[in-house]
Amino acid sequence: MTAQSVMIPWQDRPEGCSDIMWRFSENPIINRYAIPTSNSIFNSAVIPFEDGFAGVFRCDNKAVQMNIFAGFSKDGINWEINHDPIEMQAGNTDMIESDYKYDPRVTFIEDRYWITWCNGYNGPTIGIGYTFNFKEFFQCENAFLPFNRNGVLFPEKINGKYAMLSRPSDNGHTPFGDIYISYSPDMKYWGEHRCVMKVTPFEDSAWQCTKIGGGPVPIKTEEGWLLFYHGVINTCRGFRYSMGAALLDLENPAKVLYRTKPYLLAPAELYELTGDVPNVVFPCAALTEGDKVTVYYGAADTVVAIAFGYISEIIDFMKKNSI
Repeated sequence: MTAQSVMIPWQDRPEGCSDIMWRFSENPIINRYAIPTSNSIFNSAVIPFEDGFAGVFRCDNKAVQMNIFAGFSKDGINWEINHDPIEMQAGNTDMIESDYKYDPRVTFIEDRYWITWCNGYNGPTIGIGYTFNFKEFFQCENAFLPFNRNGVLFPEKINGKYAMLSRPSDNGHTPFGDIYISYSPDMKYWGEHRCVMKVTPFEDSAWQCTKIGGGPVPIKTEEGWLLFYHGVINTCRGFRYSMGAALLDLENPAKVLYRTKPYLLAPAELYELTGDVPNVVFPCAALTEGDKVTVYYGAADTVVAIAFGYISEIIDFMKKNSI
């Protein structure tokens, strides 16, 4: 089995626009009531699959219970999301209980599609599972002790080991957080934890001075791993989430080569400014085709939107505007 290659959703940069990344003119692509039970659908992951795309979606229901759902699309924009949440079977463990599941990521490694999410087990931790067909899903051991969020797998082994970014946290709306990397020989036991990126001083880059967390699965380029991430500032109106990017060393991803001082995308449109949690741009997935990249992000913890850019331009921007 190999990952499929299909044309990604794309819209050219608008005339007169000089932004490094630009939004889809028909955002949001998934509204909060896309399935009958949903209160909101956001912070979701997509990947090429067969002759189109598959995805794992965060759908909070009208009791605001958080769970993940599978979905499919021919074009990456118009989605059919299953009305029932994913039911996990035992993978490398019999312990598959979960109080909640949210903010998934998905990547293809070797022979299957791996999913990570924030898993409720006496507090938030990193859940791991896999599927071959997005119909049957198998849950593995949680990667870490509570409390942790934003588990993001690299799309291939590094030095013979699986690698995952995460953001150690607390049990609530964490007012802190740096990005770490951990390694595993078998997707069951994790160790060799190393700090990758810390928050920035307020005076240097305030949009990412409170906490940061990995976003989509890192993209392998000739110059390094391109990582989109979210950064948070605590304002007088609460947290404000924006998106930046970093370039990590290919052989040692704990080494940051460049990191954006300005953000790439921040809440500005109505669907990002208003919703269940205002002022949020939260990237969770990225599709690539040549130099093009399409990033899927949750907006205001309510809907799913997409933005576009060119990988070469983003890396060049990082080099010229690195903190």
